[in-house]
Amino acid sequence: MGTPDPREIAPVPAAVLADPGERPGRLTMILRQSDYHWTRLRRTWKGSVVTSLLTPLLYVFAMGTVLGGYIDAAGTGPAGAPSYLHFVAAGLVAGQAMTVAVGDSTYPVYGAIVWDKTYQALLATPLRVSDVVAAQLLAILARVGLSCAIFMLTLVPFGVYASAAGALGAFLVVLLVGLAFAAPVCAYSVWISSDAGLSLVFRLGVVPLFMFSGAFFPTSNLGPVLERLVMLSPLWHGVELTRALMLGRLLPVGAVVVHLAVLVALAVVGWWLMVHHLRRRLLT
Repeated sequence: MGTPDPREIAPVPAAVLADPGERPGRLTMILRQSDYHWTRLRRTWKGSVVTSLLTPLLYVFAMGTVLGGYIDAAGTGPAGAPSYLHFVAAGLVAGQAMTVAVGDSTYPVYGAIVWDKTYQALLATPLRVSDVVAAQLLAILARVGLSCAIFMLTLVPFGVYASAAGALGAFLVVLLVGLAFAAPVCAYSVWISSDAGLSLVFRLGVVPLFMFSGAFFPTSNLGPVLERLVMLSPLWHGVELTRALMLGRLLPVGAVVVHLAVLVALAVVGWWLMVHHLRRRLLT
């Protein structure tokens, strides 16, 4: 008998390659992927400087300082905020978390399956699907955290924070906002069969949510019907929490619980869907 052609040999499932009893812990399996994500970040961060830092700052100067000066002079600024800049800054920070999270959850994730075959290579090792998903979401969360941290630090000279504790709490909230968007969008990117569907995320999702989730004006200006509709937006929940913490404003306990519950539920459901779709697409 001749030597079989390697191309005709079916790949061995990762579960067969390692004895489950000898498999390293989950945290170890996740950390083993950090070198890949760190290398990718070092090679690509320059291309995202504009969207991650310069664009938000332009929003601050254009909307918060220039336009905000006219609004404050006219005395028509939003109630409960010392100035329009204080009001819009929280919306910009939460919107930044959403934008970065969605950007890293669409084409990079879809490309890791279709173009680069990165996930296929990872799953050819003892890594489990849940390990790959967890590492991917943590990498996106790290990008969101780095971008929002730099952005929030640049806002310090503008005096938009009521206290350091409030600023720290707002930062933790925007991390949760990023995860609440990253997990469902990653699941969608894994599920779709064509990259044509990714542009819809930005046109029908990111832009409308950014404009009509209370980032630039109170949602009460939309009227009772649209205001209730906006409450379905995860970004609105993030903006409300972020603004309250940055301004040092107390929210009712029930409202805080609802805001957090919505964001956590989206993150958990999105994680489960991504694991389910990735397993179904690559291992069945």
